[in-house]
Amino acid sequence: MEKALRLLRDDLAAVEEHFTKSMHSETALINQVGQYLLASGGKRVRPMLLLLCARLSGYQGEDHIPLASVVEFIHTATLLHDDVVDKATLRRGNPSANVVWGNQASVLAGDYLFAKSFSMIVESGNLPVFKTLSEAVTSLAEGEMQQLVNSSDLDLKEQSYLEIVGKKTAALFAASCRCGALLVDDGPQAETLHQFGTELGLAFQLIDDALDYVAVEAEFGKTPGHDLAEGKVTLPLIHALRKATDVDRQRIIAVIGHTELPAADLAEVLLIIEQTGGIAYCWQQAEELCRRAKERLNAFADGAEKDALLELADYMVARRY
Repeated sequence: MEKALRLLRDDLAAVEEHFTKSMHSETALINQVGQYLLASGGKRVRPMLLLLCARLSGYQGEDHIPLASVVEFIHTATLLHDDVVDKATLRRGNPSANVVWGNQASVLAGDYLFAKSFSMIVESGNLPVFKTLSEAVTSLAEGEMQQLVNSSDLDLKEQSYLEIVGKKTAALFAASCRCGALLVDDGPQAETLHQFGTELGLAFQLIDDALDYVAVEAEFGKTPGHDLAEGKVTLPLIHALRKATDVDRQRIIAVIGHTELPAADLAEVLLIIEQTGGIAYCWQQAEELCRRAKERLNAFADGAEKDALLELADYMVARRY
């Protein structure tokens, strides 16, 4: 994503500065958690999408900076809550906030970020933006709840899982892209970019699904096999279960949802997933979604912003962490 980083260098620096200032609170603990999260880095994919889509749509003002900060606030809030729900211990290679400060502080810091986000959106005075982000946050919550309901459900169908992913991950990607366009006009271009973001967000999550099984912990930033231990039935496992023998299926049933997952058990399930083509299938589906997303950009004139978005889309499915 070198093109995006070069093109957005000044904008991203302004977003980081705005993020830091907006995070400030009279409550010291909120500042500590905020600084810790900022220091831990992150790809800033959602802000980049918003910034690039605003430029692609011809936006010339400055409102894209605080708005890009807002989508990162929302994303960060979901990470804080997710780590508590998932009992995660690592985030981006560092101890997660719930490990450092406890579940209560993490949940409340996430609440603060959500509240601050909507305060900042109201300040923008852009009703379509407010509506888009409100709907996205509602979808995020619904998707996470549906995933919880379907925990360890080995009969979960691929389409049902994609609907969950569409809410819990792709909704904020789509909203980020649409909001960039909404700074100019609430018309066909905004809808096209919303569809682009949806497909890209789905692809992004499917890559995460695959990486959870095969990535190196030091690179991926979290423990391999965490989804399996949490009872999350993701696409590699869904495909494997379709192809598995009865014996292999029973082996998966015996392992899924065990919080303490021995390395030997994880290795055995991974072997089943690999032998049934679960990882390869997940990559293929992500690549197809990325291809469809990139085709959406045919509606826009060629230029640096379009090139950067195309490169960013390729990066999302080529990444290995």
